[in-house]
Amino acid sequence: MIDTLGATLRHNLEARNGMLVPGAANALAARVIEDLGFDAVYISGAGVANTYLGVPDIGLVGLAEMVQHTQVIRDACDLPLIVDADTGYGNALNVRHAVRSLERAGANAIQLEDQVMPKKCGHFAGKAVVETAEMLGKIKAAVDARHSRDFLIIARTDARAIHGLDAALERAAAFAAAGADLTFVEAPESPDELARIARELQCPQVANMVIGGRTPALPAKELGELGFGMVLYANAALQAALQGMIQALSVLRNEGILSESSHLIASFQERQRIVRKDEFDAMEDRYATGSPPA
Repeated sequence: MIDTLGATLRHNLEARNGMLVPGAANALAARVIEDLGFDAVYISGAGVANTYLGVPDIGLVGLAEMVQHTQVIRDACDLPLIVDADTGYGNALNVRHAVRSLERAGANAIQLEDQVMPKKCGHFAGKAVVETAEMLGKIKAAVDARHSRDFLIIARTDARAIHGLDAALERAAAFAAAGADLTFVEAPESPDELARIARELQCPQVANMVIGGRTPALPAKELGELGFGMVLYANAALQAALQGMIQALSVLRNEGILSESSHLIASFQERQRIVRKDEFDAMEDRYATGSPPA
C-alpha cells in the first residue's frame, strides 16, 4: 500500500494543480483531514513541537518523535503522508538514517531544509543556512537511502530571507539537479515572487501558506494556475484547534458550564465517529463470540 500511496502522491504533485495539503500534529487531526476528503497529510514538525512538547518551532523535536508520530498517523490514516524532517537531524549520514527510519514508519515523502542546526520556523527571524554543497550531499544521501522510487524527497531552502530570492532560486535549481523530486522556496514575500518561483524552476514546487507569516495568502486555485504542485497549510488545523480551545474553555471558566448547544464543541457522537468507535464495537463483538473473520 505504501508504494501505491507514493505513486499517487507523485502523480498528484507532478500535475502542478495546486493540491491542497493540510498539516496534522497527531492522529486525530489526520483523521479529520482524511474525513474531509483531502488527498494527503503533512506531518508538521512545528505542530509536533507545539502540541507534543509545548514549545516553539526551534529545532527541539528529534527523529524519534517524528518516527513515532508517523507510525501512529499511518496506522490511523490511509492518505499519503509527507513528513517534515527539518534539517535531517545532522549530516548526510543522519539524513540517510532519517530517510530509512521514516520510510519504514510509513512516510511517502519527507521534507529536508538547508538551515543551520538548530533550525527555526521558516517565518521566524534569525535563520541561517548551510553551504549549498552540504545540502546537496544531504539530498544525494536521501535519494540513495530510499527504498521506493516513489518515496519523494522535497528539498526546502530558507535562503530567501538571508540572501534574497535570486540566491534561493539558484539553490532550489541545484537541489533538483541533485535528485530532489520537489523544491520548496520558503517565505517569498509577494505574489510576484511566488510567480517567479513557479515559472523559473523546472520541478514541481511547494507554496507554503503560513497564516500570519511572511508570504501573502493566495487561493489554491490561483497557485495551481501559476504551476505549484502543492499548496501547504501546515498548521491551519492546529491554529483553528487552539482558537477553539481558548473560546470553549473561556466560556467554561466564565459560566461554569459548557454544552453542545453552545456550538463551541463537537458533539459526543461526532467525536466517536471520527475515531471510528463503531469499527471497534464490531471487532469487540466478533472476538467475544468467537466468530470467524469476515
